[in-house]
Amino acid sequence: MNWFNLSDNVNLLSIIGAIVIVLTVFIVAGNAFNQMKKNKSNAELAEHTWDGIGEYKNPLPLGWALMFVLLILFALWYFLIGYPLNKYSSIGEYNESVQEFNAKYDAKYSSLDDDKKIQMGERLFTLHCAPCHGLTGDGINGKAQDLTVWGSVDGILNTLEHGSTGLGYGEMPAGLVEGEDAKLIAEFIVKGNEKGKELFAENCASCHGDNAEGIEDVAPALNVYGKAEFIANVLRSGKDAPSDASVKVIGRMPSFIHALSANQIDALSRYVSTLSKE
Repeated sequence: MNWFNLSDNVNLLSIIGAIVIVLTVFIVAGNAFNQMKKNKSNAELAEHTWDGIGEYKNPLPLGWALMFVLLILFALWYFLIGYPLNKYSSIGEYNESVQEFNAKYDAKYSSLDDDKKIQMGERLFTLHCAPCHGLTGDGINGKAQDLTVWGSVDGILNTLEHGSTGLGYGEMPAGLVEGEDAKLIAEFIVKGNEKGKELFAENCASCHGDNAEGIEDVAPALNVYGKAEFIANVLRSGKDAPSDASVKVIGRMPSFIHALSANQIDALSRYVSTLSKE
């Protein structure tokens, strides 16, 4: 490395800075020694003393004040015009690397078949979901949603029994429909059983829509319940635990919209939709 390569701005500025600092030290130190030699018996003392030791009221040294202003101006020039704000940026390099990686990832993902996407979703599940939902997705003894039941008739019955909150909507109270009526509604949502259609219209359509398509800002769509699309909505919005359910232990599942890319959410949703036993 050529340490005195003055064509390099960094070297040039460093050398100039070093020279200025050395000269400043000599000037200030010399001025201080000269002042110490002068008789100050008639000089004015400050009002305060420290254990009987006083302090002279010395005027602000002109050289110190001048250097103070020059250093401020130099710092402003250095950061706004010189090096490095308009040169290298470690954050910029990181962002470029992330964009390059995401481009390669998206290109690779688009070429995967459905089975490969589900396999990728399984790996994402192990990393992001298994700590709460368990490796098999069973919810670790009720500490989180049992995803082997979710998407099934039992999953809907569980929601009707305990109620539901989250997904950016209000709270659906527990116990709105019970018994055989609840089962018929659950079978209508999951399997399209016509026997529960009328009960759904009477008890659920006012919030979820006549065809279970959901109503904006009121209730989620149920015509995609059990499908990857529903899981993707949950991953994007997060989910609050019902207030009277055992999943209260975990609390709110955060949104993964900033942690996972669109392709990763798609892959993870595909895999989770396969965990239901029905």
